[in-house]
Amino acid sequence: MFAVCAILLLVLPGSNELYGAALLSPDPGLQSDTTHKDYALIMGTVWGPDDRPVAGVPIKIQSATGKKAKWELVSDRQGEFAQRVPVGRRDYTIEAEIKTPKGEPKPEITVQIEDNERKDVSLHLKKQAPGKK
Repeated sequence: MFAVCAILLLVLPGSNELYGAALLSPDPGLQSDTTHKDYALIMGTVWGPDDRPVAGVPIKIQSATGKKAKWELVSDRQGEFAQRVPVGRRDYTIEAEIKTPKGEPKPEITVQIEDNERKDVSLHLKKQAPGKK
């Protein structure tokens, strides 16, 4: 490895003399570890029955083989959400945590992650029957 060197030139007040000082960057081996870990990114948009983005929808992302939610987030003003997940082949279930009519499943999709990649998904909400909320 090599160190970066710079020369700082100074003129002190009341003097016409020029002073120089060498500035060395710290040894790269002594710097904190700035390496980042690889990750995959799941980007999604929640769409309403009218094909418009829906804000404020609670989202649960979990491993397709897991029982417990791994991440919980909420769609933003543009109906979007994003979550970093570990690198490696794994399926994730993305579910909208909304009330649905009795017997109907919550809107969900499954996405497969292979490596440090970005997957874009869409989660579509169904129109509820009249009189149901």
